[in-house]
Amino acid sequence: MSEIRDINLAPSGERKIEWVKSNMPLLRSLEERFSKELPFKGLRVALSIHLEAKTAYLCKVLAAGGAQMYVTGSNPLSTQDDVAAALVKAGLNVFAWHAATPQEYDSHIRKVIEAAPSLIIDDGGDLVHTIHTYYPELCDGVIGGCEETTTGVMRLEVMASKGELKFPMVLVNNAKCKYLFDNRYGTGQSVWNGINRTTNLIVAGKKVVVAGYGWCGKGVAMRAKGLGADVIVTEIDPVKAIEAVMDGFNVMPMAQAAEKGDIFVTVTGCENVIVPEHFIKMKDGAICCNAGHFDCEVAVADLEKMAVESWEARENIRGYRLANGNRIYILAQGRLVNLASGDGHPAEIMDMSFAIQALGAEYIAKNGRDIKEKIVNVPQEVDDTVARMKLSAWGTSIDTLTPEQREYLYGEK
Repeated sequence: MSEIRDINLAPSGERKIEWVKSNMPLLRSLEERFSKELPFKGLRVALSIHLEAKTAYLCKVLAAGGAQMYVTGSNPLSTQDDVAAALVKAGLNVFAWHAATPQEYDSHIRKVIEAAPSLIIDDGGDLVHTIHTYYPELCDGVIGGCEETTTGVMRLEVMASKGELKFPMVLVNNAKCKYLFDNRYGTGQSVWNGINRTTNLIVAGKKVVVAGYGWCGKGVAMRAKGLGADVIVTEIDPVKAIEAVMDGFNVMPMAQAAEKGDIFVTVTGCENVIVPEHFIKMKDGAICCNAGHFDCEVAVADLEKMAVESWEARENIRGYRLANGNRIYILAQGRLVNLASGDGHPAEIMDMSFAIQALGAEYIAKNGRDIKEKIVNVPQEVDDTVARMKLSAWGTSIDTLTPEQREYLYGEK
């Protein structure tokens, strides 16, 4: 049983999935192994990740390992209907469509949870939140799961600190082969792909304000600089602020940056980063977008209230005119600009992140019942395995320590 827009869109989705598959050698290798070993045989996997082609291929890899898949998206605007149709045609259970209303999005999340999953693969924490809040009786049946992104990790840590988390969750986002590459290089490229595709404007010569200098913010700032922008960073963490200064960027509070920026990108994981006091200071024609998981970083609802006029300026761009006459433009309704206005991270980057997901899920499937901790870091051997797989796919080799070197460094003989 599935709920999608149109099964007839499947051929287009199948082409997209085949394209990313051809550029994801790590997942291809895992698919081959999983299809022989069937590590997920008899298990129901609930998955909520941005439902586009790369995620779809991850779903097919897990299904090849014996999983019965129940799939939904993690953002109403990032679901691609042709990809959802392709998964249904392949025999997976999918509950998602593009531009779902909040009620529809919630219903799809619940449909996935109502399958009584054995494993949960989450992106932002909506599945974990829903099962604990509305279906606590199903928690005992969950062996454990994996969390993809920074926002979801933050939510899990809060639940764990309160003693509310009922099963172990692997923090995929905290693996080196995830945050060093996905968050930095993946976000950095895909955010500007989304902005440039949507606006068709030049970046060179503009002042770009990046709110947040975590790994995602580092990537967005680095790529903006590479495109020729004058980059300003806003931060609340003094150490990250020092890092941004030493990386060559201007650092200042948002109240000051609001007067200078041409393009604003929020990447904080927090709410109300850009609010009315900032909007009123912005230049005529300022562009605001968000690259954090939830659409609460730019206060779009407040902007709508203070605007004297609003209009669709271009597909995925909403214009707002303030009482002072200035125009402010919001991309993708303040949702994730790289997915709501693009195709998300490059396939080669997600190959690493989703290999971590797949191996993390396998680890939980095999060991979850014996794990006492509720917050679980990705095992080092999994991180190292993915790194070596990636190097091998590139045809790149590295040195290894000699026995003498191991004894010198670690006292091992």
